[in-house]
Amino acid sequence: MIDLRIRTADPADAEEVLAFWKEAAEGTSITDDVDGVTRLVRRDPQALILAESDGLLVGTVIAGYDGWRCSLYRLAVLPSHRRQGVGTALLDAAERRFLAVGGRRGDAMVLEENERGRRAWAAAGYVREDHWRRWVKPFGPA
Repeated sequence: MIDLRIRTADPADAEEVLAFWKEAAEGTSITDDVDGVTRLVRRDPQALILAESDGLLVGTVIAGYDGWRCSLYRLAVLPSHRRQGVGTALLDAAERRFLAVGGRRGDAMVLEENERGRRAWAAAGYVREDHWRRWVKPFGPA
């Protein structure tokens, strides 16, 4: 495992996080812009968790809690830093956050075609539930 600094993001991190996701994350989202990231951080300052190594952003996870559900998004690790404990450290931080607020179960959003991501979530103890389907409706331009 490499030397990591785990911290929560602040609004000033938005552009760096977006650039990181273009390199390290699978897929895109309607909220992948500076406004979307800064709004997330301002509404829930503990939600966006970053992993840094020697000042370099090497991993992210969004650990959102709405008072009811613990939702995990954007678990991403820089390709050059994969399989070195970054994802595990991020999930440990997210799960500690959820336990501290009384969370009972973490739900991870994983793209169907993201085979690497599905293996990573399974290795972390998460189980796919096929009896659920996500229903979405974008608000505004895509």
